[in-house]
Amino acid sequence: MDVPEVLLLDVNETLTDLEPLRLRFADVGAPESVLDRWFAATLRDGFALTAADAFASFGDVAAGVLRTLLPSYGVDDVPAAVRHVLGGFSELPVHPDVVPGLTRLHAAGVRLVTLTNGSVATSTPVLERAGLLPMLEQRLSVDDAGRWKPHREAYLHAVGVCGVDPARAALVAVHPWDVDGALRAGLRGLWVDRHEGIYPSVFTPPTLTVRGFDDLADALQA
Repeated sequence: MDVPEVLLLDVNETLTDLEPLRLRFADVGAPESVLDRWFAATLRDGFALTAADAFASFGDVAAGVLRTLLPSYGVDDVPAAVRHVLGGFSELPVHPDVVPGLTRLHAAGVRLVTLTNGSVATSTPVLERAGLLPMLEQRLSVDDAGRWKPHREAYLHAVGVCGVDPARAALVAVHPWDVDGALRAGLRGLWVDRHEGIYPSVFTPPTLTVRGFDDLADALQA
């Protein structure tokens, strides 16, 4: 495939590894497995608001879901627990393939832009520790679009800020729903299949499937 002018990079789970958040749940007295239930419910509620033409930030939705889940696991000081769990986002590591892969793509002249359903402020410390900030032309959030991904307006807002036609941009994400949303908005969709998964047949097939950002750099520089 020809190299996109701009790569829009999803952040949560695509660049960052959420696994350390499991220990945050254990710290507050909940099972580590609650991470999966909570994150899925946070996405569900954010998507539901977007479908209803409403909006709330990732932080507000995530905190609301925690307040409903944690008491059922015997957590007493719920406000403190919510702060502790959400505070872990700014301390997450990036996946091992992210820095070498993005370094190669940046050196090749590809414009790199983050586009997250979360907040720019929360991801900034993570990207700074990884040394990625100098490589990123823009750091965008759906907060500015008023619609969570995979709503088309989230992607169109991002390409508008970048001043590029949707067809010259690609979204890179581990989430098939995100890839599908980008494709439906006229962008290309690059799926990062970190776990040898099966891409859902109900979604538009990805333009390209890779195992990580090092694999993506290989594919785009071939």
